[in-house]
Amino acid sequence: MSADLAIRGATVISNGAYARDILIRDGRVASFAEPGASTAAEEIDARGLYALPGVIDAHVHFNEPGRTEWEGWESGSRAAAAGGITTVIDMPLNSLPPVIDGASFDAKRACAERSSVVDFALWGGLVDADETKLRELRARGAVGVKGFMCGSGVPEFPALSDAALVDSLRSASRVGLLVALHAEDDALVSEATERVLVSGRRDPAAWALSRPPLVEVRAVARACAAARQAGARLHVVHLSAVEALGAAGAARQMGTDVTVETCPHYLVFDDADVARGGPMFKCAPPIRDARNRDGLWKALSEGKIDLVASDHSPCSFALKERGRDDIFAAWGGIAGVESLLAAVFTEARWRSPGMDLRAIAGFVAWRLAARPAQRFGLSPRKGSIAPGADADIVLFDPDAEWHMDHSRSRGTSPYVGRTFRGRVVRTLVRGRTVFQDGDIVTDGPTGRFIPRMEEGTAA
Repeated sequence: MSADLAIRGATVISNGAYARDILIRDGRVASFAEPGASTAAEEIDARGLYALPGVIDAHVHFNEPGRTEWEGWESGSRAAAAGGITTVIDMPLNSLPPVIDGASFDAKRACAERSSVVDFALWGGLVDADETKLRELRARGAVGVKGFMCGSGVPEFPALSDAALVDSLRSASRVGLLVALHAEDDALVSEATERVLVSGRRDPAAWALSRPPLVEVRAVARACAAARQAGARLHVVHLSAVEALGAAGAARQMGTDVTVETCPHYLVFDDADVARGGPMFKCAPPIRDARNRDGLWKALSEGKIDLVASDHSPCSFALKERGRDDIFAAWGGIAGVESLLAAVFTEARWRSPGMDLRAIAGFVAWRLAARPAQRFGLSPRKGSIAPGADADIVLFDPDAEWHMDHSRSRGTSPYVGRTFRGRVVRTLVRGRTVFQDGDIVTDGPTGRFIPRMEEGTAA
């Protein structure tokens, strides 16, 4: 069988691990073939490499339009491609305007189409129960809507009050939109923060004290109860406190459709890193202690956590540096889109000594590609290497060791200086190489908007 492109000699990691040539035609996977038993107009020699499904980062803030100096679609998507990410799902904030209706959705989509080198989908915002705006977002293909149960950090994106939570979730449910919630209890955050500030603490460790695990435990429990009452589908974003998983598990047992994501910085770092690195590690919810980190890994391996996303939320260097003397003055966000795959693979490998690397790669591919595609309505087009799917493929060297430095890091990344095992050699989006051997190799924007294609379902 002839194809436009053949990727030869790789170990394909998708629904198993097997040696096959991948044949690509018109940007999609056409078929598999025994090594060498096919013809193609072009070939890629991938011997010794894994072929992973392109990563779907379901939680990024590229901040354009509006705060493009913090990040933008051009720089953010290039960092994504360097990290083996072929599709990003961008959050409704911190762009200006935030994406809360059809017009703002169209504005962000236009910015991305002008600049992105990877494919993209978009979240809408949930700031009230206005079904007119929600219907506009659904009609345009939003994967869902995101709301906050505490202050968002930017004035133009208000939080959902306790009184409005159920009505807002009910409106989203009627419209048919998945709801993602930032689950921290606003009243508890305010109380704990006041206590810390009165004590005079401004050091990096004070940040976690101002947002103890209870703020997530209470918020996740309330979010699950509200989702059950409203009949809404719920996705808890960037969970950091392992204790909060109890409420999500109980809700699932009662039939609530709820999924949970965590982030690589919660799986890699602990409070000792925060004490050393200061504002570069500040995020909300905060990075917690090593015992909590180990608990998150156990939950991820057991399927209590569904997926991992970067929550890439960069800012200017100055906004981070102003927290050197007062951690509360720094912007809270982690720049991590480029290191998502490498960080999770490296840590999973370290935690699974003696385990077959192909099995580790399969675990990572499930949590970073297949599961996000299912939940957010991008499957079967995205998330796997299979006939008919987009040829979003990452050629990955599982044994290569490399260091993140300032030249590779596109932003204020806490991963600078860290050593990784497993390196992205080449990233293909719909069969087109966008990143190869350390460099972006595409001319201009090549990314396409990917609308929600079907309703996601919980595992």
